Amino acid sequence: MIRVNQVKLPIDHKEEELAIAVAKALKVKKEEVRELLIKKRSIDARKRNEIKYIYAVDVKMKNEERVVARAKNPNVTISKEKEYRVIITGEQSMKHRPIVVGSGPAGLFCAYQLAFYGYRPILIERGAPVEERVKDVDTFWETNVLNPESNVQFGEGGAGTFSDGKLNTMVKDTFGRIRKVLEIFVEHGANEEILYLNKPHIGTDHLREVTKNMRQDIIARGGEVMFHTKLVDIRTEDGAISEVVLEQLKEKKTISLPCSDLILAIGHSARDTFEMLYKNKLPMEKKAFAVGVRMEHKQDMISRNQYGEAYQKLPAADYKVTYQASTGRAVYSFCMCPGGYVVNASSEEGRLVVNGMSYHDRAGENANSAIIVTVGEKDFLSIPGAVDSPLCGMEFQRYFEALAYQTGRGKVPVQTFKDFKEKKKTTELGEVKPNLKGGYEFAELHECLPAKVSDTIVEGVLAFDKMIPGFANPDALLSGVEMRTSSPVRMNRDEHLESEIKGIYPCGEGAGYAGGITSAAVDGLKVFEVLAARYSNL
Repeated sequence: MIRVNQVKLPIDHKEEELAIAVAKALKVKKEEVRELLIKKRSIDARKRNEIKYIYAVDVKMKNEERVVARAKNPNVTISKEKEYRVIITGEQSMKHRPIVVGSGPAGLFCAYQLAFYGYRPILIERGAPVEERVKDVDTFWETNVLNPESNVQFGEGGAGTFSDGKLNTMVKDTFGRIRKVLEIFVEHGANEEILYLNKPHIGTDHLREVTKNMRQDIIARGGEVMFHTKLVDIRTEDGAISEVVLEQLKEKKTISLPCSDLILAIGHSARDTFEMLYKNKLPMEKKAFAVGVRMEHKQDMISRNQYGEAYQKLPAADYKVTYQASTGRAVYSFCMCPGGYVVNASSEEGRLVVNGMSYHDRAGENANSAIIVTVGEKDFLSIPGAVDSPLCGMEFQRYFEALAYQTGRGKVPVQTFKDFKEKKKTTELGEVKPNLKGGYEFAELHECLPAKVSDTIVEGVLAFDKMIPGFANPDALLSGVEMRTSSPVRMNRDEHLESEIKGIYPCGEGAGYAGGITSAAVDGLKVFEVLAARYSNL
């Protein structure tokens, strides 16, 4: 295939114009282009009066080497994209079927690959299947009655199911794993555009269907999926995993399964599971992360800043901002949701946390993003009763989530930026109205955030206003608290992705090795590859 980069076209171009532009770059007739495959599409908005789409395209035609040489164009090369390949080289026999704990992207993709290649995995999920989970979450948003085992954090698809479904990642990939993840998503119902958009996303509505389809495929290929089933203990012999103890939540009974290979893809919010693993001496360490608030602006303002008046012809714009504050801390945007919603994402009684979510069309009135500040060990040990342990970051999260629950009287605490800056409770809204799933309460967010974090957020937002005029709008809304940006722990593993307790493979975001849907799914593929290099299939 020939790769043609930097093909620039107007945003309202017709499909045929892309083929004409590619043929021109190749110095051939349009009819000679046998096959054209879009590999990447991004928006060039550097000149607002001349916004363009930029394409990278793969082309199939005769005499490709000769065509490239004749084109004499630095943007025309032979494509060298790495294709993901799996070769089963393992020769050992598995003593028992592999058990995967957690059906977020890490666990789901690991289990999918294990099932695809004949390893017949057992996938354990404490929450509900996605059809049931959606009803539980909607009920919580309507009534504020939490199901601690089926919510925005727990259930089929993991926390990402109720998110924007972003698929872009900073992970460097020379093995084709990212492309493979995107292809599997498309095979199970995602829009093909995720294969080429510069910042692909699925959207919470489409992601739910994709997740269900992947589960059905796992079962059809010999795997087993056990919902409402929580890992509550592990047993070891001679330094290796030998058995798992599971609580079947609906039946209210405990069962044990023999286990020689346990993939821990438990997500960043399975705090009771972290405690159980720590009690069982699974090696882990505390990890820095970031905390803050969700901030809402009018989406039109964000899009107009990015694209000028052409914004109405383009998808809802996103942004990414970062600033080094005088406090010595970094403040930055995270998990930005164009045309999205702030959601009550709580998973523990008496504690409250928020996240962001968008549907595929990103048609909501507001844009929202986490505005967060880095925190570390000194912060963790500053709260009342803090004990230095690998779980002190988790207890730090719990402490401020409890304060958020109290501050909002059980609902999401909300404050205008003007009032946050002036440290006074909000009493009325301005031009920005909450686009929020769940109930909300006017509050003073300084009451449920560390003082250094609050001060850094104010300084950061004022700095961001110089990058995006209107960002520090007095009526912009803040909702608290954002605490689950990443796992508060890292479970130690060796170069073969295995814990010191042999047969245990910490995996994905909860284990501290990923930071989003795609990177977690990629980590799931890596763990599968380790198992495929060790074991013959079943």
